[in-house]
Amino acid sequence: MSVASIVLKSGYTNIQYQPLPKEADCSEDTESAVTPEGYLPDLSTVLPGSNEQQRLLTDEGEANVPLQTDDPIFNEIIAEAERAVEDGILPERIYQGSSGSYFVRDRDRKTVGVFKPKNEEPYGHLNPKWTKWMHKMCCPCCFGRSCLIPNQGYMSEAGASVVDTKFGLGVVPKTMVVALASPTFNYNTYDKARAKSIKFATERFPDTLGKNMKAGLPPKIGSFQLFVNGFKDADYWVRRFQDEPLPPAVHKHFQHLFEKLVCLDYIIRNTDRGNDNWLIKFDKDKLDTPEECIHVAAIDNGLAFPFKHPDEWRAYPYYWAWLPYASVPFSDETKNLLLTKLKDLDLVQELIDQLYGLFHADKGFDKTLFERQASVMRGQILNLCQALEDKKSPLQLVQMPLLRIERRRDGLSSRAGNNFIQRFQDKYPFFSTC
Repeated sequence: MSVASIVLKSGYTNIQYQPLPKEADCSEDTESAVTPEGYLPDLSTVLPGSNEQQRLLTDEGEANVPLQTDDPIFNEIIAEAERAVEDGILPERIYQGSSGSYFVRDRDRKTVGVFKPKNEEPYGHLNPKWTKWMHKMCCPCCFGRSCLIPNQGYMSEAGASVVDTKFGLGVVPKTMVVALASPTFNYNTYDKARAKSIKFATERFPDTLGKNMKAGLPPKIGSFQLFVNGFKDADYWVRRFQDEPLPPAVHKHFQHLFEKLVCLDYIIRNTDRGNDNWLIKFDKDKLDTPEECIHVAAIDNGLAFPFKHPDEWRAYPYYWAWLPYASVPFSDETKNLLLTKLKDLDLVQELIDQLYGLFHADKGFDKTLFERQASVMRGQILNLCQALEDKKSPLQLVQMPLLRIERRRDGLSSRAGNNFIQRFQDKYPFFSTC
């Protein structure tokens, strides 16, 4: 089936086919687009224009985060983590990775989540990893990923959870944006001195200052992902499965879980999916019940939702594409789970609206870049629709031409219908395998 026919069946109409513009010519990418009726809201009426250069390099006003989520169970886990900090059970820094991230525990000292503060991300000014600081200072031209918005990793983590829930994939541990404070987080000297002074003052004058001043360090905004127990790196289990093959029923279920991971990564265009940051849980004592025997968890989703496809030095490939499971055509189970949803224009629009509501809470939000992120995701969804209908394999999926589905910018009224332009990528990175 051709790409054009998929577009029409998916609800996109009046498609114009144009190559992706050169990076040097970005005028069309930065102008305001016409909003088709029933698709993306007029962002200019929702949020005033923001300056990309103000993005996320200071502590002041990082995000407008509500005190509680709409999930009471998640709220209770966060409240329990805060009580644990008050009792001296502090989050523990994870020394792997390129940014500050922490195992958060409850009062029983059980790990309940992973917290990643925004200002301790690789671009954050409080990143505790000195190797990344040296990288940024000594080789800024090679630092970061030009296709991603800097310091949006915590939003990307939460956004992946939104996509996972919307399509019923069930492979991302629930992740939301929260605010937490702990002495083990990396604070600057001013915040530490201020907290110490306020603590002294409130303890010295509890009936006066103690009633009017809030003691403690300022909360940090970041992503909080629920911890999954009993999982190991996929690389470990994949090697084991090559030497000790799974029973057919368990293998079939694992293939379906693997395909869910593939679909998630492809939709959000994850630029950092190695076999060490997705997890497998395997219980050989439950081989008779495949659904309970093996599970998959997609963690570390902070480098996704690019505003363009990689087109400079590195391609940031999906490393699962080299696994034998990626050569197997998508199963009917995966097709039945996703194809109808992916072709539902209203559902895709609801997803984009949800991501907009999440991302725009950040003070560095840029509506033009968000629209470019949405255009990349639309293109990924379009390719995935075609791959599922044609019974392609995950490996064939990642070999399909890269494209973006953009809203038309010809000055037509939004009442003209769902008008989109399909742009194919004509610029590719220098290295294709890293």
